[in-house]
Amino acid sequence: MAEVTQEDVNHALEVLGITLAITPEALAQTRRTLLHTWNPARYANLANNPKQYMQSYKKAEEMTALIEAAYALLSVVLGPDETPDDQRIA
Repeated sequence: MAEVTQEDVNHALEVLGITLAITPEALAQTRRTLLHTWNPARYANLANNPKQYMQSYKKAEEMTALIEAAYALLSVVLGPDETPDDQRIA
């Protein structure tokens, strides 16, 4: 497993728009809210312009991937206590 750096954690926090003082439940709620906001299907009826639609759709796909990656990283950081201390960032 790759080492998690403080820079990685800071980027994940920035993507999700939260601070590290967050509970796992609040983290999951933030993830659900952002995934709903950035769901690519929401852009289906946004514009009659196919180019503009595809740009918005691709942006939503990128954001969805970023949100999922940030959530996965922070889940490990905030995860259960059986994670060795040298792999956790507090």
